[in-house]
Amino acid sequence: MLRHVRWAAAVAAGLLVAGCSGGASGGGSDEGKVASRQPSAATSGSAALPASLTGQKLDWSRCKATSDSAAPGDEWRCATLKVPLDWSKPDGETIGLALIREQASGGSGKRIGSLLFNFGGPGGSGVSTMPYYASTVSALRERYDLVSWDPRGVGASEGIRCRSDKDIQSAESIDATPDTAVEETAYFQDAAAFGKGCEKAAGTLIAHVSTTDTARDMDLMRQVLGDPKMHYFGISYGTELGGVYAHLFPKNVGRLILDAVVDPTADSVGQEKNQAAGFQRALDDYLKSTGQDPKQGSLKIGDLLKRLDATPLPTSSGRKLTQTLAVTGIVLPLYSQDSWPTLTSALKAAEEGDGSELLSLADQYNERDSSGHYGTTTHSQRVISCLDDKERPTLAETKKLLPEFEKVSPVFGDFLGWDSAGWCHDWPVAGQWDTPDVSAPGAAPVLLVGNTGDPATPYEGARRMADELGKGVGVELTWKGEGHGAYGSGSDCVDSTVNAYLLDGTVPKDGKVCS
Repeated sequence: MLRHVRWAAAVAAGLLVAGCSGGASGGGSDEGKVASRQPSAATSGSAALPASLTGQKLDWSRCKATSDSAAPGDEWRCATLKVPLDWSKPDGETIGLALIREQASGGSGKRIGSLLFNFGGPGGSGVSTMPYYASTVSALRERYDLVSWDPRGVGASEGIRCRSDKDIQSAESIDATPDTAVEETAYFQDAAAFGKGCEKAAGTLIAHVSTTDTARDMDLMRQVLGDPKMHYFGISYGTELGGVYAHLFPKNVGRLILDAVVDPTADSVGQEKNQAAGFQRALDDYLKSTGQDPKQGSLKIGDLLKRLDATPLPTSSGRKLTQTLAVTGIVLPLYSQDSWPTLTSALKAAEEGDGSELLSLADQYNERDSSGHYGTTTHSQRVISCLDDKERPTLAETKKLLPEFEKVSPVFGDFLGWDSAGWCHDWPVAGQWDTPDVSAPGAAPVLLVGNTGDPATPYEGARRMADELGKGVGVELTWKGEGHGAYGSGSDCVDSTVNAYLLDGTVPKDGKVCS
């Protein structure tokens, strides 16, 4: 399955470029009962919370190593926040959320408050990622405590593993673009089995890991941290989470930055199409940079993928490079322009009969280490997104849609088209919305940063998010660049504009462009 491409964590390319092992894992519909675009009464922002929640005193202590990542430096401290399992029953059962913090360096006189980070996914571990990302936001540390967390169902916060390493590797043989009735049956059986594994692993939690649940967790976190307003930096999926937070708690919005913005007006199939277009656009830009005609270069890559569908390539590890793994391997270096030379080398090797480099890239994206252990980002991601999204396309509906997907992208369309049907197939719980409501009348200005070359969250999403947030709330900043996200990607214009907003409250003119 390739749906994990859809909401990829913002640090996915960092796994490749920086060799960071502390990636997003902690080491990257049926008709629902909730009305489309409307939070239920249980998830509104108005209910008073018990003092047992709001009066918590967090026990900040030195962070410990996990099975997937080493302990961060001494400047980091970790704690656990109690939140309701079911937000409609705030006095009921609680679960623990893992938090990480580095305190502001400038002293109490300069400190603004906490700045919460969500790096994407859904399913990305903030506890593992925050220490690696801290250098990128070092200019903010003087005045903010840098805070992140593992959202519910992720990593150290009741993280969910839906199948074993052995079963994950076995599923690599499933054709993600089935060509025959036998392959179709195997594809959907595997999808259903994954959902059953998630249900068994998560238990009652599987119905309480929605984006709305996490947005409510964030506001409790704000209160317990002692912040009168929410200051927040959301990247990729974190922008959708930020928009939902602003909708639920508009009066609590402080300074919100949303970078690599998700289109909140697109349903799950629409998001798949958006990503097909985004990755194809990034691939075209890559091909142009190597002196190739994008159309001809895409046809050449498409021919390679067709050959792999029939005959997987050998690799130095003894495993085979399948068509699906090859597509995943092509996707990863498109997240960062710095990684394009790696893609050139991997494609050249594959054309010469060696799939090792593309397999290595796919393994990095799938969080597979050299011992065969896989991370669980995509497990959490699936559990969260399938609780969010109502849409469950049937086989017949998917086959009707495939020509549209293939027209959008000759390389990625087929995969993302099939993925729209397989991702939440036969899921054990119904989805909550067609599209999230992010309208936030009365909220303080929210700064949205869109990158014209962003593959995973195409540029058009920033304007749509601005429009949905409402007049006077959404403020768009454009960067004419490449890769997933803009801040910290080499644009002094972007970085200085974001820093001025977060540090001084300076709101740029809507529509400002950084080239």
